[in-house]
Amino acid sequence: MAGATSTVVIDCTQSDFYSVITDYEKYPEFLPDMEEVRVVSRDGHAVDAHFTLNLVKELKYVLRLVETEAQNGLEWTLVEGPFKRNNGTWTLTDAEGGKTHASYSIEVSVDVFLPGTLVNRLVGQTLPATLKAFKERAEALHGPAA
Repeated sequence: MAGATSTVVIDCTQSDFYSVITDYEKYPEFLPDMEEVRVVSRDGHAVDAHFTLNLVKELKYVLRLVETEAQNGLEWTLVEGPFKRNNGTWTLTDAEGGKTHASYSIEVSVDVFLPGTLVNRLVGQTLPATLKAFKERAEALHGPAA
């Protein structure tokens, strides 16, 4: 199983950053490998969303995303797709000066037919680019210069 955790400080409020990470259908606008996200169902704080990701090979999967009532995090688990496991979290805390400290964790394991190189790219190489993309999106929409 591949896993990674990374943190970043974002120059916007926690609630503004939360609005970016929970606007799933907008992910393709700023995540280069994300082709489509479609919310399939919503029940209170639980959302099922269908993702289409292109990492050399197109990957389609459904995640159940559970949004925190306090708007300080998000966790997800795999519902269906080409993984054995795709679980993760966003944890948000206030940082000095109206900024947000965001921690992103992911654990992925695959079925035998999905090459390990794709998983390593998904977890290892894509994680820094993903955090950078979320940071840039949030700061463009809600940062001090926005």
